[in-house]
Amino acid sequence: MLLFQDLEEGTEIGATISEEKTLSVIDLIVNGGTGSIVIIAVLFVLLFVALYIYFERIFAIKAASRIDKNFMDQIRDHVTSGKLEAAKLLCAQTDSPVARLTEKGISRIGKPLDDINVAIENAGTLEVYKLEKNVNILATVAGAAPMIGFLGTVIGMILAFHQMASSGGQAEMGLLASGIYTAMTTTVAGLIVGIIAYIGYNHLVNRTDKVVHKMEANAVEFLDLLNEPV
Repeated sequence: MLLFQDLEEGTEIGATISEEKTLSVIDLIVNGGTGSIVIIAVLFVLLFVALYIYFERIFAIKAASRIDKNFMDQIRDHVTSGKLEAAKLLCAQTDSPVARLTEKGISRIGKPLDDINVAIENAGTLEVYKLEKNVNILATVAGAAPMIGFLGTVIGMILAFHQMASSGGQAEMGLLASGIYTAMTTTVAGLIVGIIAYIGYNHLVNRTDKVVHKMEANAVEFLDLLNEPV
């Protein structure tokens, strides 16, 4: 009977210890003090901004890359037949960077090829700028978020050691350790936000490069069309 009581007491003590070691994210944030809460809030705002820019840009890039496979064939037929207005109308009805570049080239037909090429390149620069709109903000968030999180940890460490110094070096190690791991939550949060923003930035850059390559290929095809003998 005594053995069962000891086992029950041991089980209760073990449950109490495991219960004490359980960490809550909310508790870690709240226990970090005002500075930790402010920095976590800033990181949350940066995460929201990064996700908003990522999804807004990914939908815009997806829309820009969508074009009819027969588009250039129809342009070729209209241009070779001398139906330039029909070709311009087709470009106007197709909402994509490729169509806008082609329309710019069609509007310059009759001028030297160098002028047409320059006009297409200038229009392409504007289209790339539109595709890359706000993407640099993601790169900024990817670099700034970990530093902001580390700043929160440094502030928390300073406060923890200041508390130890104020108590004449008699501060409890448990209390000191609690302050330290609570302060480090800002670094974890900053790294999470930074990693998400970094991955999103690189994915957008890769998707943008594919659209740019498609624009270049269609521009070359259009210039080749103008170079064909009549």
